[in-house]
Amino acid sequence: MAAEPTVPQSSALSELSAKHRPTLDQALEAIRSRAYWSPHPEHPKAYGETAPADGLAAFQALQGTRFDLDQPGTDGWTGGEVSPFGPSLGIEYPHVDPDVLLPAMRAGMGAWRDAGPEARALVCVEILARISARTHEFAHAVMHTSGQAFMMAFQAGGPHAQDRGLEAVAYAFAEQTRVPGRADWSKPQGKKDPLQLDKAFTAVPRGVALVIGCNTFPTWNGYPGLFASLATGNAVLVKPHPRAVLPLALTVRVAREVLKETGFDPNLVALAVDRPGEGIAKELAVRPEIKVIDYTGSTEFGDWLEANARQAQVYTEKAGVNTVVIDSTDNYKGMLANLAFSLSLYSGQMCTTPQNLLIPRDGIDTDAGRKTYDEVVADVAASVSGLLGDDARANALLGALVNPDVKARLEAAAGLGEVALASREVANPEFPDAVVRTPVVVKLDAGKADDSAPYLSECFGPVSFAVAVDSTSDALDLLRRTVREKGAMTVGAYTTSADTERAVEEVCLEESAQLSLNLTGGVYVNQTAAFSDFHGSGGNPAANAALCDGAFVANRFRMVEVRRQA
Repeated sequence: MAAEPTVPQSSALSELSAKHRPTLDQALEAIRSRAYWSPHPEHPKAYGETAPADGLAAFQALQGTRFDLDQPGTDGWTGGEVSPFGPSLGIEYPHVDPDVLLPAMRAGMGAWRDAGPEARALVCVEILARISARTHEFAHAVMHTSGQAFMMAFQAGGPHAQDRGLEAVAYAFAEQTRVPGRADWSKPQGKKDPLQLDKAFTAVPRGVALVIGCNTFPTWNGYPGLFASLATGNAVLVKPHPRAVLPLALTVRVAREVLKETGFDPNLVALAVDRPGEGIAKELAVRPEIKVIDYTGSTEFGDWLEANARQAQVYTEKAGVNTVVIDSTDNYKGMLANLAFSLSLYSGQMCTTPQNLLIPRDGIDTDAGRKTYDEVVADVAASVSGLLGDDARANALLGALVNPDVKARLEAAAGLGEVALASREVANPEFPDAVVRTPVVVKLDAGKADDSAPYLSECFGPVSFAVAVDSTSDALDLLRRTVREKGAMTVGAYTTSADTERAVEEVCLEESAQLSLNLTGGVYVNQTAAFSDFHGSGGNPAANAALCDGAFVANRFRMVEVRRQA
């Protein structure tokens, strides 16, 4: 049964329009202009003097409790999250029976559809605004489920994730309103009376959308699909990663509260959490009620979803081999500093972190003179070591390894080639059980490679390969191969040659890979800005969609027409 509205929709939505329509309009302008804009502050002090303490207290109050959402179909409780920094969260979440929950979620979709694109967008903006007000609480939740250091969890898990959610809402609104709600149609018939019809056009959702969350960026990767589906009229079932439930559970709670307060069925958004080893994502993904799926994670499961969830529109972000081509530079020091930060941030546990550094074996030209391959690799290693030499700074940049698999890959990488930079343990005085490791850089030779070469596959975590190539042309050939066969979320290049720059661009245009050129300042290849940068392209094997563009939202709804004789 659909929940009874607690307030008249018209009154609540009128208030939301006055409050949030300017924000929606600014978001629409931002995706058009691609200029910098964000309504969500990046600095912790912007949220009020007591916000840091209040957020920490709210997070701590959740530990050891049952996270009740009053969802239909709750048939037990499950949990088990342990922070990568050591402590067990001790939170239990509702386990649901999909045979009960999914019909309840569908029950409210008619009213949600009939509310129209603007009302849905405004409700979504209100959800994001309430999440934003609790950014400090969410930051601790992200930190202690992903292993991100606090400031990264605060920014990436808070305002940057909220920006991505709002961006999806803006694209959803724009795509749904390309067609007018109604039209008077008249076709001249010469001397006869014209043919006349009244036509109505309604954006109709596909059904229930499933968001399958990831461990490393539960909100940043989860919000685009969640809000794109909700804003286009679909109900949304959120299935978090078992090790990163809390940030998305908090999101679901806020969404349900806002939906109820604005007169809609709170069951339009619900949470589904696995029991240990249960693996409910596969079961849910092929149910006939599920019509949209958003997934971030391994290529293996992403491929399975694309092959088996045939009843659904599936959006996946999977693994890729991110590459930096180093041809030449006029700011050698800046290049080294930029690369060191990019390799170190969140222990390389980002889908955008560079893995392969392709360097001509006879060296590169720089403003500091000619540098051999060995010198470039040694200088990259020294730059990373210098950046992470102080343990306090290292902890702030690295965070903690998110799971034992990352640690195992890191330890195995040292046996793949000559180690140019060994990984070291970093002690965290605040969280002594945290597993913190600096990156490893391994020297490899493309001239001695076969199809099993380590740099031809993703090695997720703080592992980078400095690959010696015969020439920049060979580097571009290798770049093309890895993007075409394995995909890439990011490509970087350093060159002072206009011809080389054009050649790198051509590879990325042909293979649909997002390119960053000659970054030597405070912008890094593994960072993207909502409303301006596209995350992924949807054009290579790393992802079949981009965050965000029109294609990311347009297939989540269909336009249904009703014609009447005038």
